[in-house]
Amino acid sequence: MRLFTTLLFCACSIACFAQGPNLEDDYAAIEQKVIDWRHDIHQFPELSNREFKTSEKIAKHLKSLGIEVQTEVAHTGVVGVLKGDNPGKVVALRADIDALPVTERNDLPFKSEVTSEFLGEKVGVMHACGHDTHTAILMGVAEVLSKNKDKINGTVKFIFQPAEEGPPPGEEGGALLMVKEGVLKNPDVDAIFGLHINSQTPVGMIRYKIGGAMAAAQEFRINVKGKQSHGSQPWSGVDPILISAKIIDGLQTIISREANLTNEAAVITVGKIKSGVRFNIIPESAEMLGTIRTLDYDMKDHINKRMKEMVSTIAKAYGGEATCEIKDATDITFNQPELAQQMLPTLRRIAGRENVVAQKAITGAEDFSYFQREVPGFFFFLGGMTPGNKESYPHHTPDFLIDDAGMQLGVKAMTELTLDYLNAGS
Repeated sequence: MRLFTTLLFCACSIACFAQGPNLEDDYAAIEQKVIDWRHDIHQFPELSNREFKTSEKIAKHLKSLGIEVQTEVAHTGVVGVLKGDNPGKVVALRADIDALPVTERNDLPFKSEVTSEFLGEKVGVMHACGHDTHTAILMGVAEVLSKNKDKINGTVKFIFQPAEEGPPPGEEGGALLMVKEGVLKNPDVDAIFGLHINSQTPVGMIRYKIGGAMAAAQEFRINVKGKQSHGSQPWSGVDPILISAKIIDGLQTIISREANLTNEAAVITVGKIKSGVRFNIIPESAEMLGTIRTLDYDMKDHINKRMKEMVSTIAKAYGGEATCEIKDATDITFNQPELAQQMLPTLRRIAGRENVVAQKAITGAEDFSYFQREVPGFFFFLGGMTPGNKESYPHHTPDFLIDDAGMQLGVKAMTELTLDYLNAGS
């Protein structure tokens, strides 16, 4: 009889965990608040490392909930710590808060009319990647969890991160600086969760990829040195533009002939080339800027090595010289398989199994990867497109648009992932 009672208790415990705590009233109560916060943040966006007013709004909200707050983390970041009523692990939740130098073209009542300066030019400022929704969602999660501390076995760390789009030239910022400043310490984080709204995924859907989900992004700069001459006498000089063309052509053979694309995707793109001043002068030098995207560390190392070898060799073959400098922008966004498999049942429970879909890796990049390099992390994509919409606009464009209806699922997902992770060992 005692054995039967024990088994019955265990079965009930598992069933209760599978269903999760009933917070539907809390989710319903917070939805309009989250939408209002999002509209406000969208209307008054701020560029990377300049998110001063956004940070003030976040900090004020967290303090009103009785959450311990730290400001000016990585310049303008905000970190909140919420201790549950019972001891346990520490989980971090991250939202990025910066906007982009894009002039909004939407006709919304909360359309951004903000302008600022970027790289010496006057630009429009817009939340053209959905960071306004991420911020509002995490503010909502903080409110729901602060009202349910009795259900938390452990501690929740809310990380509102600036400069995900990259700090201005000459400045540090983003996730890398937050990690450097110890955001994952004191208390030490055991796991971290993050989401990204997607304008081309229908509301109600969640997409994920186990392992390498988003690419490492690297920036490269190639400097080519030739010999200047009159355009009518190319034989008297060394043409750096010709050498640049041969280098561009050669770099693509690394992808088409050397990279094992059956393993993971990889990309080398030259995005800018600058050389010359006049139609009839062969210039002395040329400069190329571009990006490398990889989803596998061995492929990344091979591509970097071969680029440096190929650039100098090709230039030498045509009588010139060339150097290739490569620097990291973000690491691989890597969803630890064990953590992802552990948390997928949570997402399927709240969104419906048919709405949680595995996807291929994408070559876009995310500096959430720097958190994942330190602790296990799970990053997923949240639907933000109005179902049935025939024309959705991609991220980083003036027409980018998100349906507010998608945000409640984001609040549920981050809240339930937190509770299920922390309470799994209880």
